Amino acid sequence: MSGVSLFHYDWIANHALRRGHDLAAIDLGTGRRFSYAQFHRRIDGLAACMATEFGIGVGDRVAVLAESSTDVFEVQFACCRLGAIFVPLNWRLATAELAAILGNCDPKLLVHDEGFAGRVASLGSTAPALMTGEGGDYERAAMSGRRPAAYAEMRLEDVCTILYTSGTTGLPKGVMVTYAMNLFNAIMISGLAEVSRRTVFLAVLPLFHTGGLNVYANPTFHSGGAVVVMRSFDPGAALAALGDPALGVTHFFGVPAHYQFPMQHPAFTTTDFSRLEMAGVGGAPAPVSIISGWQAQGVNVTQGFGMTETGPIVLYLDREDATRKIGSAGKPAMHVAVRLLSAEGVECGDNEIGELVLRGPAITPGYWNNQEATAAAIPDGWLRTGDAAIRDSDGYYFIVDRWKDMYITGGENVYPAEVENVLHQMAEIAEAAVIGVPSDRWGETGRAIIVLKPGQSLTADAVIAHCLSRLARYKLPADVVFTDVLPRNATGKVHKPSLRGRFGTAV
Repeated sequence: MSGVSLFHYDWIANHALRRGHDLAAIDLGTGRRFSYAQFHRRIDGLAACMATEFGIGVGDRVAVLAESSTDVFEVQFACCRLGAIFVPLNWRLATAELAAILGNCDPKLLVHDEGFAGRVASLGSTAPALMTGEGGDYERAAMSGRRPAAYAEMRLEDVCTILYTSGTTGLPKGVMVTYAMNLFNAIMISGLAEVSRRTVFLAVLPLFHTGGLNVYANPTFHSGGAVVVMRSFDPGAALAALGDPALGVTHFFGVPAHYQFPMQHPAFTTTDFSRLEMAGVGGAPAPVSIISGWQAQGVNVTQGFGMTETGPIVLYLDREDATRKIGSAGKPAMHVAVRLLSAEGVECGDNEIGELVLRGPAITPGYWNNQEATAAAIPDGWLRTGDAAIRDSDGYYFIVDRWKDMYITGGENVYPAEVENVLHQMAEIAEAAVIGVPSDRWGETGRAIIVLKPGQSLTADAVIAHCLSRLARYKLPADVVFTDVLPRNATGKVHKPSLRGRFGTAV
């Protein structure tokens, strides 16, 4: 995108000018509501404070250690006004991990919740801090009525955000997110998910994650709709918000867990979902049982696929195809080029499993201060996703699983997501995951780890018998383990490395 002329990147200021009285954001944790005019003034006050009191300018990093709230979005847009780089931190990480991230991005300012003051002190960061809450100066800055001396003029290819990946294969890597990535993602989401001025989006994913920021929160701000922020996900509270006519939520997005757990709540079958126009799921292949369970309540849950490195939208299933192509992640978004390559680098045909590789203006230029990781992920201008997928003859893509989660038993590839989908069909099962474990006979074989619903009982033999009628023999789990809970990462996805660490011993 080099050579694109400079521009003022400010969606909030534009909406404040055109329709300042329209609702911009609601913070469910505090009950605060802001019009676009109010949001604009708060962002201006915060940006002025950051510039004059902390010397924040173009290219400086501003880290944020805070739970989800409207404050996080204010920091994001204040950074944009100054040309600074917004770095939201995963507050669930260990202190050593956070310290390593701060060492990598070297922030000039650390904004944090009052409740994280102790953690901030233990991080050993030399960056000055700005604290939210009654004991901090954040609110004073936001309500100061000041304006920055000037808004920075930035190019589309400039970095506006650094998002650190989960680090399952080592220390987290900082994905560089450009203004172009955010802009193209907003444009694509607005068309695919029908985001508009009318949209009221319930945000439940954590705001240090690309899904929390960009599906569909930032696209909603881009379109002039309203974002309702939930501090942390609770199934009952989410159902209450979705069914509340005063909120009028029209859009919702989550990982499979954000749909699975509400299905198990007593209020699920009595919640009024009639105002919900779009319900999207991503982050991992959604079991058919989740999609059909919500369909029974009148909600078509549409799957998509994306990554932190892709802005994130890559694939999206149109709402009218939610039933006809159940299980599909959809077709490529308009501004994304998609290929499927075999392990040998050969282009795959229809109905052949290959790795998704991607290119386009919404793809990251690489990782912050990590040229080695950048070269490995984008060796020739195409991003290697590490995700296995298949394309049917109609052009619809189905995410099979992560390449690294695949295991080989007796020379045959097995993708755990396919087996997990079959396990979720059993009424007794609340959660299920499958991992490959060493086997003297087969090299590797599958192990199913299962959490039962309250009051239910099930035997390993019954699980195997259920799978036997629906899967090829080589795909059957060799054994079954029952446990109380599956480990999940901060976004609610099952954390396979933790499962392998606990249950990965040989059969």
